Amino acid sequence: MPRITYRTALNQALSEEILRDENVVIIGEEVARYNGAYKVTEGLWERFGDKRVVDAPISEAGFIGMGIGASMLGIRPVMELMFWSFAYVAWDQIINNAGQVRYMSGGLINCPIVIRGPANGGTNVGATHSHTPENFIANTPGLKVVCPATAYDAKGLMKAAIRDNDPVCVMENTLLYGESWEVPEEEYVIPLGQADLKREGSDISLIAHGRAVLTALKAAEILESDHGIRAEVLDLRSIRPLDEEAIFDTVRKTHRVVLVDENKPFCGVSAQIAATIQENVFDDLDAPVQRVCSLDAPAIYSPALEPIQLPTPERVVRKALDIC
Repeated sequence: MPRITYRTALNQALSEEILRDENVVIIGEEVARYNGAYKVTEGLWERFGDKRVVDAPISEAGFIGMGIGASMLGIRPVMELMFWSFAYVAWDQIINNAGQVRYMSGGLINCPIVIRGPANGGTNVGATHSHTPENFIANTPGLKVVCPATAYDAKGLMKAAIRDNDPVCVMENTLLYGESWEVPEEEYVIPLGQADLKREGSDISLIAHGRAVLTALKAAEILESDHGIRAEVLDLRSIRPLDEEAIFDTVRKTHRVVLVDENKPFCGVSAQIAATIQENVFDDLDAPVQRVCSLDAPAIYSPALEPIQLPTPERVVRKALDIC
């Protein structure tokens, strides 16, 4: 099975879906002639032309709104944001229009739009470019959110997102774009709302999404090699819809949980998951649910300090040892 980068996996998903469906188009800043800010769309403009890969001006409110309107008329646009931090200027379009149109139309109008781009800290680009808004998006009924952690997941989830009739927000990570994983050459699609057990264990569950999954996997290695603790790692993959049964299954198996989350802790994704566990499988817990999140402050610009603000394997190990 070939190893390809996260970036290449997304590129393959986009090209395959353009070939599969004549209504799929890519729109965003620098996605065409300049191959995308992170080269995810590299070569697509030369291959498919101006009508399928479209450069947009620096106006997220304008081109996201245009994409939503196009999706209501049957087009399946994939909109690239240079950073998810820039989505806030298009909040009305995303929340009030994309998120509500199917409900407000009584199910008569679909909005099959994908909005994608990096949503992460850790690249020393400052507080205004380092937001992780998956919790904000997931708070809105009508919007779907996925956070792929590997190239395999990125490709399969992107293909599912493009085929979905609801708006799907794909939260990527710039630190993952150059990382490689095995990805099959044959076509596959990962259903939205299906978590993945990345590592089996019996003593404690580490539940994560996005790049935090890799942090959890490193912590699991340390826990087993240094402390004899077998940690299970569950990758949520999808925040909304959320695979609650997969969460309950791992809690019932290990009876201890640490939630690993690059989101901020206050009203964050891990807060929702902790509440869901407490409400549904509290009697299966042998210890309180613990969380390891980004420190609750704007993203630190300093290259020396920002990595400490994000979850680290060492922080996860300390939390796990506390409840084991």
